[in-house]
Order: sequence, then structure tokens, then C-alpha cells
Amino acid sequence: MRAIVVQKFGATPELADVPVPEPGAGEVQVALDAAGVNPFDLKMADGILEGKMPTDFPMILGVDGAGTVSAIGSGVSKFKVGDKVVGKFLTAPAGHGSWAQYATVPEDATLVPIPDGVTSVAAAALPIAGVTAQDLVDAAGIQPDQTVLIIGATGGVGSFLVQLANIAGAHVIATARADATDQVARLGASETVDYTQIRPADPNFVDPDPATYKDTSVTDAVRFTHPDGIDVLFDLVSAPGDFATHATLVKRGGHAYSTTWAADEEDLKSRDITGGNFQSKGSSAELSRLLSRVAAGDVVVPVQMTVPLEAAPAVLGQGSARGKTVLAI
Repeated sequence: MRAIVVQKFGATPELADVPVPEPGAGEVQVALDAAGVNPFDLKMADGILEGKMPTDFPMILGVDGAGTVSAIGSGVSKFKVGDKVVGKFLTAPAGHGSWAQYATVPEDATLVPIPDGVTSVAAAALPIAGVTAQDLVDAAGIQPDQTVLIIGATGGVGSFLVQLANIAGAHVIATARADATDQVARLGASETVDYTQIRPADPNFVDPDPATYKDTSVTDAVRFTHPDGIDVLFDLVSAPGDFATHATLVKRGGHAYSTTWAADEEDLKSRDITGGNFQSKGSSAELSRLLSRVAAGDVVVPVQMTVPLEAAPAVLGQGSARGKTVLAI
């Protein structure tokens, strides 16, 4: 079968022909139709799992995948051949991922049925990004009318976060380029801060010199419109210095989360701010809940582009995402 692999950590991902995996006891074989692309895939190729999880080489990349159950091992009771499923294809030993025509996974891993009305492409975009967003919203316990700032709102996680925070009743402030303002507004953002060229948002403000505020930070722009601060910060992209600056906007008793491990948790705690460095632990229950929202039309899956499997090395690690990239298998 065709698959995207690396021969060792740090090697260049390549299209290769590898054996079709057979399901063992308690395992499900899935004929994959689509696979999601995430920043974690590049980290896998570069060796983030080295010393942390046993890995088989050539290592097939990819975590998110959707398709049809094509075979089951002995003892499997949750699924049958022909079921449409989506899940995370990362279990020990690593190296048997979703960027392939077939993959196997234990039936008790993160693997759930795809509801009617949800395509394989949409489903494949959900497991990492969508569930991370769902977990962040759950962790923050967002209440109606709270103010939520999302740094990195146009990426995979951010696009879901804007929607889920809006559904929870929050006033959502999103950072995005000017040409993405309409996109994040349709997803539920009440305000957009163009991080490439900040301007005061006061409609009565007259700027005689267009260059005057070019170095104004996102933090300054949000503080200008929300001088009392914000309730929740979700920062999906910043390094430690920028995260610390953004976190100064958060009120005492609020929440601040970094998905890039940029948070100084002791500093946050000293200011009565909960959160810190966040790692999603969501599994089947959270994925099923999100799929139900997609099936009901409450959540839109922001697929930016769909490309063939062989194009995976070219799109791996691309920046400036406007939603999700999905591989068509």
C-alpha cells in the first residue's frame, strides 16, 4: 500500500510502498479515505517521540484519520466491517499512522463512528484540532458574556475555538490578518485584531499619521477596547515573552492557556489566574460530542484545502494556516 513515511527521525518524509497491516486480537483495520494534517505530524517526523514511545521504522506519519472498517481482529465487539469511523492512529509502538491506505488501531483507542451527514474529509479534520479546542473550552468553563481572546484564531485549533467559545456565549476577540476578518466573524468572533497592523478601535479616533501605531502590540489594542481586562486567554502560537505580555490582560480569577508550552505557571498562579501549559487529553467521548455538533450544523469544519496523499510532504509544516488541510486517500 502507499504511505508517507520517514526512515528515521529527522529524515525527509517520502511516499513509499509498505505492507498492508493486518489487525491483531482486539484491533480494527481501517481503509482510510482521508487524513488530517497537524503541526504534530512534523514534530513526529523530527523526533518528538524519541525516547518517549517505542517506534517502528519506516514510520508511517499521521494521527487523524477517517475511513471504513475493512477487517477486525478476534475479540472485537465495538465495530464491524463496513462501519464509517474516525479516530487517532497513534498508539505504541508509533509508526503506524493515518497517512496510508490502511491502518490498524485497538478498538478501545480513540475511534468512533462517523454520524450520517458528516463526510470523511470533515471527520478527518477533527480529532486533534477539534478535540483540543473542545478540551480548552471545557477547561476554562466559559460562561455567557465572558470576554475571550484567541491568539492564532485562523489555524486548525483556533478555528474550532472561535466557534465553541461563541457557542458557550462568550464575546470572542480573535487575532487574524485583515483579509481573514470575514472568516473569523462568520465563525463567531465579535472582534478581530489585525496583528500585522494594529490600530486603536475607537470609531471616533482620527489618526493623522498612519505610521503612528504600527508598533502597537495586540495587548495594547485589546486593552484599549477592554480596559477592565479579559476573562480567558487562549494562546495557540506565542513564545514565552509574548504569552506573558498577553496574559497581563487577564483579570484576577481568570484563565490563561498556552498550547505551545509558553506559560510561566507560577507567575499565573501568583496573580490568581488558572490554566498554564495545556495538553489535550480528549478521547472518544469528546470526539463523539464534537461530531454530534458538526452533524447538527452547530460547528463548521474549516477545511482550507484537500490534497492527495502524495502531496503530504509538500504541505507538512506549512505556516499561516486558514483552517485545516486534509489528505485525500
